[in-house]
Amino acid sequence: MDAKLTLKLDKETIEGAKRYAEKHQRSLSRLIESYLRTLAEEPQDPYDQITPFIRSISTGVKLPADLDYREIIAEEILKKHG
Repeated sequence: MDAKLTLKLDKETIEGAKRYAEKHQRSLSRLIESYLRTLAEEPQDPYDQITPFIRSISTGVKLPADLDYREIIAEEILKKHG
């Protein structure tokens, strides 16, 4: 069920949002509704906050909190060019 909502926004913001909505062939109302829906839907699992692309490349490997990746890179460079 739709309900009316009045918003007071900066004129430039409104004009920019209208251009964006038109470019993406959506009404400004539906664009705002979609955005607000994503804000209102808090994921139950922190894993849900990860984008699908990042999730797809996840290896499941747990890295130590004190891992110094710069040291590892330096060691690999020395092995290759040492």
